[in-house]
Amino acid sequence: MEPVVGDAGTGARGVNESSAVEGVSTDGMTPVSAADVIRAHALTKIFDAAGSRTVALEDADLAVRAGEFVSLIGPSGCGKTTLLRLVADLEAPTSGELEVTGRSAADARLARAYGYVFQSPVLYDWRTVQGNVMLPLEIMGFDRAERRRRAFDLLAMVGLGDFANRYPWQLSGGMQQRVSIARALAFDPKLLLMDEPFGALDEITREALNLELLRIWAATRKTILFVTHSISEAVFLSTRIVVMTARPGKIERVIDVDLPQPRGAETREYPRFFELEREVRESLRGTH
Repeated sequence: MEPVVGDAGTGARGVNESSAVEGVSTDGMTPVSAADVIRAHALTKIFDAAGSRTVALEDADLAVRAGEFVSLIGPSGCGKTTLLRLVADLEAPTSGELEVTGRSAADARLARAYGYVFQSPVLYDWRTVQGNVMLPLEIMGFDRAERRRRAFDLLAMVGLGDFANRYPWQLSGGMQQRVSIARALAFDPKLLLMDEPFGALDEITREALNLELLRIWAATRKTILFVTHSISEAVFLSTRIVVMTARPGKIERVIDVDLPQPRGAETREYPRFFELEREVRESLRGTH
């Protein structure tokens, strides 16, 4: 298996080229008749180690349409990250069916169809911020001028244009995670996989980056599959929330988030926001 450097993508379009995704409305980020970017049926993952057998994920059925922002939430150990890693072809399913961008997960990985943002930024301290964003483009053989152009555009998009020549150790945790997001978008992938990227940050920084991520999502029209333990974060970011049960991890229910777009700080004060938080919380209580 090829190494994953926090990103993968087709690299066909520049980051400022057409931001519309086929089948997605341009006024409210609502998919209208889009093909599924992720399609899983009866997906199961069992880990066998040292004589023990752990069913991490069992019979998961999920379809994620182009342009959606779908969050996975559930108790620790319920298979959220396992499902993300199966989509990324970092783990192989024990049984079931899985398609990513209309092909097998392995073929999607080889086609650089997704970008992956890990729980920690996973940046190289000896490379500048710009150098970290350009790294996957170097691996793919993009010429220097194109690497620099894409890095410049992406760093500007995440609000770090003035920090291109700094090093990761000179940035705050939130800034480092923004670099990681920029790097994951370098190939202009169709799909962004995010594994609790803001979980280690303080609440103020986390809410600021939630706003930033929604702005990036609106600008790029990517499909996002996002893992979180935060009910508030899931409600604020998502178009749909997938509630998962305790091990063995199963999909308990999928909740549509009908909050209007675009969302801002005031969204967290809407009565509907609190109603959705309560609905997710009650669903989680039934998963233990």
